[in-house]
Amino acid sequence: MSDVLILGSGLAGYTVAREFRKLAPDASLTLLSADSAAFYSKPMLSNGLAANKTAESLAMKSAEQMATELKAAVRPGSRVEQIDPVRKVVKTASGEYPYGKLVLALGADPFTPPMQGDAVTEVLTVNDLSDYGRFRAALLGKRSVILLGGGLIGCEFANDLVTAGFEVTVIDPMQWPLSRLLPQAAGEFMMRQLETAGITLRLGEQAAAVNRTAVGYQVTLAGGDVLEADLVLSAIGLRPRIALAAAAGIKTARGIVVDRHLQTSDPAIFALGDCAEVEGLVLPFVLPIMNAARALAPTLAGTPTPVRYPAMPVVVKTPACPTVVSPPAIGSAGEWRIEPEDGGIAASFMSEDGALLGFALLGTATARKQALTGALPPVLA
Repeated sequence: MSDVLILGSGLAGYTVAREFRKLAPDASLTLLSADSAAFYSKPMLSNGLAANKTAESLAMKSAEQMATELKAAVRPGSRVEQIDPVRKVVKTASGEYPYGKLVLALGADPFTPPMQGDAVTEVLTVNDLSDYGRFRAALLGKRSVILLGGGLIGCEFANDLVTAGFEVTVIDPMQWPLSRLLPQAAGEFMMRQLETAGITLRLGEQAAAVNRTAVGYQVTLAGGDVLEADLVLSAIGLRPRIALAAAAGIKTARGIVVDRHLQTSDPAIFALGDCAEVEGLVLPFVLPIMNAARALAPTLAGTPTPVRYPAMPVVVKTPACPTVVSPPAIGSAGEWRIEPEDGGIAASFMSEDGALLGFALLGTATARKQALTGALPPVLA
């Protein structure tokens, strides 16, 4: 039996394993991974093309190297079929793995919007290293890409593709890019910068159908326009992987519901990363994952430690428009104050009593990141 069994070998799984091993050098530790279990930086997937990075070059360490480093059993190609919380075992096609404490670091799945057409199943997504490898292979000899989604990941991929020499068209139903993170004035600034970089933006529009042509694909918009490209990539968003937990009777909502100790409704099972919902928050970003892992490790080692989230600005990897954003908490009362400057724009979300609750900095205004971050309240104190 493993003292700690971790499901997932992404940033969340490997970071909590690394932090736990520092505190418990002799404990039994096992990681199960559905893929190769190679260690890599997932954020690099959306800006690796321009740097001519292959899937192989993005993989920094193999499963074998990680097993040696962590003094752990790392099992690649071990897709979990069932969690049995009564017997405290995890079932895979190759056998059962008993556990003392179980950590769910399952990540999230990309999704594509409902569309018609004979090529819907051929719309590409990039969510892991193998997806990235398939995407790079599909791009060989191609010239143009239609990208579904003008959010953070969509804009990063669009910038990376256009820098790598591709013709890029972005389709999004909102009126400006990064609409969930940026106020309108900041979003319109980003829109102009992306267009200057050569990206075509079809905003306020939605893809209704994807069909094959003799040489590529046609995307029909809800308004009737038809666009053509060699490939179609969806970067709409992510949905936390909750099915395994739900089937085991563990409480789920948008994500796997955990308390401040990252404990699920089963006291022996914990969750973190893109699959977890902490105090109603699902935060699929690097800094929340790192903070969660550093809190969960001592809890697993016997010292219950609540997770705390300081202000955690997100750096958007769009060199055409450098952007740092720390959105206000959902439901915050206040208003955006916009300060244009030469080569940039700063947006501050202020409460009614004048407290800074969030910001968006674009272009030259990103130089204010450190000063404004220090004035923000914590996300979870």
